[in-house]
Amino acid sequence: MAYNEHFELLESVEPTVKQLLDEHRSRRKPWYFHDLIPWEEGRNFVTEPWEESQATLNERARTSLVLNLLTEDNLPYYHVTLERYLPEGSIWREWNNLWTAEEGQHAIAIRSYLLTTRNCDPYELEDDRMATMTTGWAPRWSHPAELFAYTSAQELATRVSHRNAGKITEDEKAFELMKHIASDENHHFLFYKGVMTKMLEDHPESALEGIFNTFDNFQMPGVGIPGYLRRSIEIAKAGVYNMRIHHDNVVMPLISQWGIDKLTGLGARASELQERIMALPVDIINKAERFEARFAT
Repeated sequence: MAYNEHFELLESVEPTVKQLLDEHRSRRKPWYFHDLIPWEEGRNFVTEPWEESQATLNERARTSLVLNLLTEDNLPYYHVTLERYLPEGSIWREWNNLWTAEEGQHAIAIRSYLLTTRNCDPYELEDDRMATMTTGWAPRWSHPAELFAYTSAQELATRVSHRNAGKITEDEKAFELMKHIASDENHHFLFYKGVMTKMLEDHPESALEGIFNTFDNFQMPGVGIPGYLRRSIEIAKAGVYNMRIHHDNVVMPLISQWGIDKLTGLGARASELQERIMALPVDIINKAERFEARFAT
């Protein structure tokens, strides 16, 4: 797809974007992270250096919160990546700015909780933030449908991951905080899912290609985080996010909600992509079963 055709595709769905943006603003209720942090537990790290014995959460919960936080820290790269694909002065830019403002609260909130409750090494956390952000994140999508297929899946995945991370903390305050963040991710997911729904209606071949390319090799944007593989295995074993959860709570719901199996009147290429998408869940389950067999305890 040529560069000008990218913008034609985005411009063609702008009325839907305006509607989705209005719905988002009316649906999402503002929340304030400072109301959810137990500030009374805070202590001075200079006069009382951090020790792991001070942590109140189990190790897997701490790993999950830190990994989720470092993923959120990369927000500037996500904003720039979206900006690169959006028409100048369009409603898309208005959404991207609002989305960035809302997402920015998440890293501030999780970091405030972890530092206040002493559930992370503050020096290691800052070193990891620096390493994550200097590595950056710059995916190369071939057309906008890949971008919005990815954001649909990624926002749904982070909703699931944040909520599950909150659950395994077994801490009411942490759970409440992560529930608010997960709710935000759900609002963002609804927006991006709606964009792709419209693209499927108007440009099914491009949309299906974007969905297939995204689902066939889906990666969370945190792959550049130091120790990502080790940490991702830990949260997978903890049931925060793994291939089975990805299948059950992201891929299958999106296939169903987009009605991919029910699309008719498709051309040859679009029909081929439809079949390839419908074959992906079996492959994902096979990967999940291999992981579970390898790490069975």
